[in-house]
Amino acid sequence: MRMNFKAYVWVLALLVCLGVMGSTVRTLASPAMNAAGDNQDYSRNKRYQQGMREGRDDKAHNRDHFRKRHFNKDEDNRAYEAGYQQGHVIVVHIN
Repeated sequence: MRMNFKAYVWVLALLVCLGVMGSTVRTLASPAMNAAGDNQDYSRNKRYQQGMREGRDDKAHNRDHFRKRHFNKDEDNRAYEAGYQQGHVIVVHIN
């Protein structure tokens, strides 16, 4: 008795293609969804300034982001994280 696996191979190939295409679409859509909140100016926000101070302090003492702050408002969380990331970056001066 001989079995025909040709149909199963085509189904498997179709599933693999759908998986690859689905992950590609999700990856490409991800920056577009995140870009909407990146245009905020948090420089006058109290939580942003707190994040800047703590980011600079952690950078000066060679620490990672060990303080995990959680605020009631999502906007405060985003402002704090933006400030922390800005304060923790390495600044290179080119003369």
